[in-house]
Amino acid sequence: MSSSALRHALAILALPFTVAVLVPIWIARRFAVSADSFLGSLGVAMGLAALGVGVTLFAASLRRFAGEGEGTLAPWDPPRALVVRGPYRYVRNPMISGVIGVLVGEALVLRSVPHLVWALFFTVLNLVYIPLVEEPQLERRFGDAYRHYCANVPRVVPRATPWDG
Repeated sequence: MSSSALRHALAILALPFTVAVLVPIWIARRFAVSADSFLGSLGVAMGLAALGVGVTLFAASLRRFAGEGEGTLAPWDPPRALVVRGPYRYVRNPMISGVIGVLVGEALVLRSVPHLVWALFFTVLNLVYIPLVEEPQLERRFGDAYRHYCANVPRVVPRATPWDG
């Protein structure tokens, strides 16, 4: 395995795998989640759609980080170049949006209120962390280019049309 592939694998295992796989497994076991606790088949279908969108968005974002950004999703090995193409033309944090989609999808498919609470907690945590910690670091690293990007691309709710900055 190349050093780049190893860096990405470690970052994925440490962060999104923990958030979207290990914690949900723990929640399912801790709260004895059974798939008959809330919602019906429409909820499951919506959950599968959310999972699909979430995984697709996460994978597309990760690919951009690796190729254009020359880094990983991990704070200890961040992209060396500002990534503003692909899903980043619509929203500044598509990777987090993808993980949230996966978490909400899991909650709906499993029909699990504890999983939905985890998805909401993760969302709120990122809504606090991103503007207080991540964005100031990005502004220091990328300066005016990042400020221009922020002025044109929303943090959470995607633009209807892609930004062509």
